[in-house]
Amino acid sequence: MLSLAWKDDLTTFLPEEQVKIDGQTHPLGNGGHVTVYPQTEAEISAVLRYANSHGKKVCIVGGGTKRGFGGQMECADILLSLANYSGIVEHAAADMTVTVKSGTVFGQLQDYLAEYRQKVALDPAWPQYATIGGVIAANDSGPKRLGYGSARDSVIGLRTVYPDGTVIRSGGKVVKNVAGYDMNKLFIGAMGTLGVLSEITLKLRPLPKYESLVLLSFPSGNLEEVRSFAVQFLDSMMEPVCFELLSPSLSERLIGKRAYTLMIAFEDVESAVHYQEDYVQRLRPSHTTIRILPQEEAKSFWQTFYTIGPNGAVPHEPAGNKVEAAVKIGVVNLNVISIIRESELLEDCCHVHMEAHGGLGHGLCQVYLKGSEESIITAIEQLRAAATSLGGYAIVKHLPFALRTRVNVWGEKPSYFFLLEGIKRKIDPKQTLNHQRFVGGI
Repeated sequence: MLSLAWKDDLTTFLPEEQVKIDGQTHPLGNGGHVTVYPQTEAEISAVLRYANSHGKKVCIVGGGTKRGFGGQMECADILLSLANYSGIVEHAAADMTVTVKSGTVFGQLQDYLAEYRQKVALDPAWPQYATIGGVIAANDSGPKRLGYGSARDSVIGLRTVYPDGTVIRSGGKVVKNVAGYDMNKLFIGAMGTLGVLSEITLKLRPLPKYESLVLLSFPSGNLEEVRSFAVQFLDSMMEPVCFELLSPSLSERLIGKRAYTLMIAFEDVESAVHYQEDYVQRLRPSHTTIRILPQEEAKSFWQTFYTIGPNGAVPHEPAGNKVEAAVKIGVVNLNVISIIRESELLEDCCHVHMEAHGGLGHGLCQVYLKGSEESIITAIEQLRAAATSLGGYAIVKHLPFALRTRVNVWGEKPSYFFLLEGIKRKIDPKQTLNHQRFVGGI
């Protein structure tokens, strides 16, 4: 019988209603026997200080969308939830920066900024669930990474609570801040293994005057034609924020056409957007089909697009013996075409339903799988082999805990793993935070 006598210790520095015993394990793992809901940075610090000094493991959760991403611990001692730690700390509209608490839901932050005709230049999945802290901790981004950059490009300052409860500040609150080593990048993408992000300062960009989305479908299925068009377009002076290839199965789901489809998004003044739309019209092969979504239709499309993958906050209930998974693959830009094609072939031979998309300008692909447990494992291994053969990598971004114990989520340890391990040992020697959540079991 698990003893949680120490649970009462937490109520010495947290109100009792902010400390709850969780009697059930989560199918995605990364849970805690006791869940705490701090509302201030001081409370976060107190929880970590207690855990670090008493040998307790802490798992961090924001909105929960990434609960199936990494982690070999089904249940830590403490689940530190940032659900009640949210809000705008400071918004310098004239300076185009905002400082926000890490538990703030990304979609709510964007809604607030929209009133000032501003936005954070990121487009993560499930924005109405994902928190800004989770997005930054996972270095998450979407198809508009081509024009926006990654989370690392948006962050200019952080406040981070170390495992021993110490609060440090890295970066600053102004865009032009270049003094010393950029410590921000140490924590962005570290999956919460080095500290709990408490406040995040981000640079903003104005909302575009106009935006549209061009959907260019290739009914012939000729991927060399897709490649040829992509090369010509990327060599032009056009400036899309997104240049993404959809697999036929995903295209069918989103626009009702089972064909390789390019999503080309433009954001600018209206005349510039229309000029680039016309350029696509002139450049496209004659037998392709084209559909241009104007501003409001484009926005509606993106709202749907960001919800196509698995959501750890609302786990999928298996129908029969089927489970959901998601794999992120990184390859050289145009090799995305090969990965999308491979996903289509594996759908037949592995008996797994697959939907995939990838950026021909940045080389990142997302593959969503649904099938039996054994078929999912086989398909993941095949996808990783395909990525490796192209000099790329594959990371499993969503998988039930039971299957994560059988799959190497992060792949082989990179050559620089000793550096990651050394940093973790220095900052978190007792392995208190998000134990075994990151590369190589860090």
